[in-house]
Amino acid sequence: MNRTLRIGTRGSALALAQTGHVADALRAAGADVEIITVSTPGDRSHAPIAEIGIGVFTSALRDALADGEVDIAVHSYKDLPTAPDPRLSLAAVPPREDPRDALVARDGLTLGELPQGARVGTGSPRRAAQLEALGLGVEVVAIRGNVDSRIRKVTDGELDAVVLARAGLSRLGRTAEITETLEPIQMLPAPAQGALAVECRVDDVDTEHLLQSTLDDSASRAAVASERALLAALEAGCSAPVGALADVVEDLDDAGEEVLRLSLRGVMATEDGDLLRASATGDLTAAEELGRALAAELLDLSGHATASPAGRS
Repeated sequence: MNRTLRIGTRGSALALAQTGHVADALRAAGADVEIITVSTPGDRSHAPIAEIGIGVFTSALRDALADGEVDIAVHSYKDLPTAPDPRLSLAAVPPREDPRDALVARDGLTLGELPQGARVGTGSPRRAAQLEALGLGVEVVAIRGNVDSRIRKVTDGELDAVVLARAGLSRLGRTAEITETLEPIQMLPAPAQGALAVECRVDDVDTEHLLQSTLDDSASRAAVASERALLAALEAGCSAPVGALADVVEDLDDAGEEVLRLSLRGVMATEDGDLLRASATGDLTAAEELGRALAAELLDLSGHATASPAGRS
C-alpha cells in the first residue's frame, strides 16, 4: 500500500491514546498513517447519554469515513450502536484490554470501605443499577465528562469515589490511581468494554486486509460478538442497564479433547430496580447465537417475550 492512511478519531485524550496504539501497530507493519480528529455531538454536549442518543460518539466519525474524509475509524467498541452500518466493515478487533470496571476513591478506599452515604459518581445506568443492588448504602451521583474531570471530582472533594472503565485508565497510564478493580461478580462490565472497533469502508478491500492481518484478535472478536449480540437481542442501546462479559475458556469435547469455548455472563436491570442474572457456555464459532440465547433467558426471567434477533440502530 503506497498511500498514507488517514485514521479518524475523537479528540479526547483517551480516544487519541487508543488510536495511537492502532497507528503504532500499522506503522510497525510498514504503513504510512496520519491521525485526524473528528468532533462528535457527544464531545460537544454535557447532557446524559440517554438524552442525546445512541451513537453520539460515533456517528460523525462513521460519516467522515463513509464520505472519504478518513480511511480508518477507531472507536471504543461499546460506543457503537448494535446495528451494523452497511457502508462500513468492522475490519479488526484488536486484543482486548482488561474489561473490568475500576473504583477511584478518596483515601485509597475500596467499595466496601466507603462509609454509608458516600457519594459515588458514574454516568452509566448499568453501573448505577449494580452499585445500588450491592446494598452498600452509597449515594449514586450521575456525572458526565472525560476521565480527568471525573477523577478531579474525587480529588476536589465533590465526590467520594467514581467508577470508570479500567481499560481507559490503563491506556492513559493512570492505573496507579485505581483503589479497587471491581470483579465481575460485583459488577459486570458493559458489552464490549475494553475493546476497540477498527472500521474501514466496505469497498476498501486493501485497507480491510491490512487491518485484519495486523490488528485483529479472533478471541477478542468472538467474546465481544457474543456480548454485543446479547445487547442487540435485548433491544437495548449503549446506555441501557445491561452488563455482559464473555471469557474464552478451555473445555473438553465429547471425545475428551481440549477445545476453546465461550463462557458468557449477563445481567439486566428491571424497571423495578431488580437485577436478573444468567450465564451460558457455547462454541467459539457460534458467539452471536450464544449471546442471543442468553438474552432470551434473561427476557424469560423478566416475564417478557423472547428476544428479537435484531438490535436498534
